[in-house]
Amino acid sequence: MAQVTDADFGAEVLGSALPVLVKFTAEWCGPCRQLNPVLGAIASEEAERLRIVEIDVDRNPETTLRYGVLATPTLMVFRAGEPVKSLVGARPKRRLLAELEDVLV
Repeated sequence: MAQVTDADFGAEVLGSALPVLVKFTAEWCGPCRQLNPVLGAIASEEAERLRIVEIDVDRNPETTLRYGVLATPTLMVFRAGEPVKSLVGARPKRRLLAELEDVLV
């Protein structure tokens, strides 16, 4: 899973041709770590329809504040530079895929 920062968020996420799922995470967040294998599997299975990146909320406060992220993990899907879906909390792969189906191209 690629890491993004305040500095490259615009280019990597907002400028992406594919929808991008951004995982707002932190090193101290247990549920965030639980999501890693789920997101890794989705990233490889859905690589043609979805890009997945993560951003550390402690190291990147500008982006975290801009999108009103108050809890980790927050999963936010961006399409054409705009946030189109936001999910808070860890969830199993099948449920997450079902919740993302309407935003995948």
